[in-house]
Amino acid sequence: MDIFLKSCRNVLKGNADGSPGFHVVLGNEACDLDSMVSALAYAYFLSKTLDSGKIPLPVLNIPRQEFPLRTDNTFLLRESGLSQDDLVFRDEVDLGSLHRAGRLDLTLVDHNVLPSSDRDLEEAVLEVIDHHLLERKPSPSCPVTVETVGSCTTLVTERIIQKAPEVLDQQVAQLLYGTIVLDCVNMAPEAGKVTPKDSQYAVLLETHFPNLPPRGVLFQSLQNAKFDVSGLTTEQMLLKDMKVASEGDLKLAAFLQRQSLQQELCEFCHKHSYNLVVAMTISFNNNKEPFRQLAVYSSSTLYRGEMSQALEQSRSPSLSLSPMSSPYSDIRAYLQGNTLASRKKVLPIIKDFLRDRERREVQGGNLEESYEAPRQRACTEDAGIEEDSYFPPTPMNSLVEGCPLDNGLPKISAEALTEKFSKMASEEENAGGL
Repeated sequence: MDIFLKSCRNVLKGNADGSPGFHVVLGNEACDLDSMVSALAYAYFLSKTLDSGKIPLPVLNIPRQEFPLRTDNTFLLRESGLSQDDLVFRDEVDLGSLHRAGRLDLTLVDHNVLPSSDRDLEEAVLEVIDHHLLERKPSPSCPVTVETVGSCTTLVTERIIQKAPEVLDQQVAQLLYGTIVLDCVNMAPEAGKVTPKDSQYAVLLETHFPNLPPRGVLFQSLQNAKFDVSGLTTEQMLLKDMKVASEGDLKLAAFLQRQSLQQELCEFCHKHSYNLVVAMTISFNNNKEPFRQLAVYSSSTLYRGEMSQALEQSRSPSLSLSPMSSPYSDIRAYLQGNTLASRKKVLPIIKDFLRDRERREVQGGNLEESYEAPRQRACTEDAGIEEDSYFPPTPMNSLVEGCPLDNGLPKISAEALTEKFSKMASEEENAGGL
């Protein structure tokens, strides 16, 4: 693996224009451990099996400068004898130019649809391997492997073992094994993440590579590394495992969060043009039983109330939310009684809410012509083991109340917003609710 990664860097540094092109394996925009290892391992597999003439190239879907925030990623690389200096990041290769030149093939791992910012690359997508809800439209030219296992690396491991088991060595096995163990919460059924297939391939790796670190020790080490936020600013912490999604005019952020001041959340949202944050946490009590908490932050009472209501009223699944006291007026906090409803299961609730809201917005007309065009998405989680998530774009003037940073910004009138949301609420009542 290390020789393969060094060769990839050398090709990019050398005469890349003279190459026949690249088969890029691209993870999602969070670049969590699952995305990174899935991209590295599958590109390595392609380097041993692909005969298209294009050079397999794993690309981590974040700028290089953000990588130190992925502390579990850096830990597992170091433990596996790999250097982050040999990795290729999204800001180091121009995928758009490669595609326009006809020199790009693309495999997506750990996500199955491209964000709006990458839609121009859609024609280059030749294959998808993912473990999230399927959103991609069927196409005979793009095989899709989507199965809701605990870790995408489980599906990558399965592909390697079925097609070219000789590709596996101690280094690759440790990357795959560590990721499966972390994603599946040490294979504990009570956490609601592990599936029989995850267990099957974890055991298979243990059997064929007896020198792998003990499961419990490896999990605890990765867990400690993932949530080691000492020295990080609040903004770095919020960016640590963020993913982004968008529908319509509201930009929603659900991300890995530590307890932070309302002012810091306000500053973060203002800087990144978010107007709503949904944060989930998972922790363990003294009996090692998981418990989850959920919080909704917005300086806008309207946005905060709409999102909170959607989560409280959800039935697929029911989150069994119980209100908790919050020291901040702009944050609604809940104890989540349904501990099996991980972030992966909460994301469809958020996306359905956003799509329904956008549909009604289109039918009712736009609030303001000055709204920004729809952008991306985002989401993450805190205090122990989680997956991925979603969000939408927001008008720059959406800080309509509560936030001290909105002074002097142009605002949508409270009357216009109240009228619009009253109309939406009426439509929801007539339709039977969310």
